[in-house]
Amino acid sequence: MQTTLTSTRPWGRWTVLGEGEGYKVKRIEVNPGHRLSLQRHASRSEHWVVVVGTAKVTIGDRTSFVQAQESTFVPTGTDHRIENPGPHPLTIIEIQNGVYLGEDDIVRLQDDYGRSDGK
Repeated sequence: MQTTLTSTRPWGRWTVLGEGEGYKVKRIEVNPGHRLSLQRHASRSEHWVVVVGTAKVTIGDRTSFVQAQESTFVPTGTDHRIENPGPHPLTIIEIQNGVYLGEDDIVRLQDDYGRSDGK
């Protein structure tokens, strides 16, 4: 039986909803006016589905807005970031696929909270 794991971050929190061989599913909640680090992963891709709110997403050199019921894809090794420009919490379902899905597969390129890789 899988145990649900929730981790609080300076920008909000994430919860693992399920995982198996080569995949992990998370609910990511981003507080208004906050953003995750600009980062990349060597071993996984990510598919983001916005379920509540509007996300400002940066993927490579492209920035766009993704509304509720829309999604976007982050290829392995691509710089990316999620931001919540709105006045209400943002909720995203993230589907990770890859050979390694550990939290230490994060290379932070810029972080508003002074964190180092994997934290």
